Amino acid sequence: MSTQTATQTSSYTVTVLGLGAMGLPMATRLASKLTVRGFDIVEPRLKLAAEAGVVRCDSARVAARGADAVLLAVRNSEQLGDVLFGANGVAEVLAHGSVVILTSTVGADAIPATVERLAAYGLSLVDAPLSGGPVRAGQGDLLIVVGAEPEALEQARPVLELLASTLTVVGDKPGDGQALKTVNQLLCGVHIAAAAEALALAAALGLDPAKTLAALEAGAAGSFMLSNRGPRILEAYEEDGAEVLSRLDIFVKDMGIVGKATRAAGLPSPVAAAAEQLYLLGQAQGLGAADDSAVIKVVAPTKRSG
Repeated sequence: MSTQTATQTSSYTVTVLGLGAMGLPMATRLASKLTVRGFDIVEPRLKLAAEAGVVRCDSARVAARGADAVLLAVRNSEQLGDVLFGANGVAEVLAHGSVVILTSTVGADAIPATVERLAAYGLSLVDAPLSGGPVRAGQGDLLIVVGAEPEALEQARPVLELLASTLTVVGDKPGDGQALKTVNQLLCGVHIAAAAEALALAAALGLDPAKTLAALEAGAAGSFMLSNRGPRILEAYEEDGAEVLSRLDIFVKDMGIVGKATRAAGLPSPVAAAAEQLYLLGQAQGLGAADDSAVIKVVAPTKRSG
């Protein structure tokens, strides 16, 4: 953290709107150094946030008023618009010069109109989608890619530097971060689907899936997503499935964003399209709220013994 940033933290207030799987650990991490206010429509999440040192608020507007920055952990572009500009939107209660930090993957095409509407209130958007999962969010070990004007980026640094172990500024305009995150999600979505197919094949061939996973991780086929999702893929057939750390329907959304981007660029993406169909099939089969590791059940509905 820079000297200038360090001097800001004692009086810096950030509001976190959305205290779900990612929002809560981010708020908890930020509360270790900053004044953090939080709001979520789910009461148990508010209780957990308060126990972690976050100032719980009864509405998004109350939480946002007077904050230096508002961090949004929303589901999609529709929620983004509603939180900022809806009937109870926060844009009109934020102080002139505040920044909105968007950590969600919503697609680059949602950004220009959002920037324009925020500018009418004297607000700036810091486009900062992230990767890493809930555990790494709580440890400040996220990968964050940023597209933002330099002045807005500096305003957001106390937040970003607490959350990220790798902070990559990919461009000086909002939308650049979403563009890179779209590329990232293409790879992640394909890797999870490929890992599920590979482990399903191992079981079909009579191999022990756990031993297969360990062997694959040690060789050229290893990847972060294989190591991260592999153990959860092996838990997918248990009665309660794997712990839900990333819902399957999130990849329905994200691979949809990938497909829209590739079509707009006139670029074929057959591998990404095939992976998207697996997630869509999973959602159609009632697995949307399950962990994304449950995609193995699309290609192998029942468990085979090794």
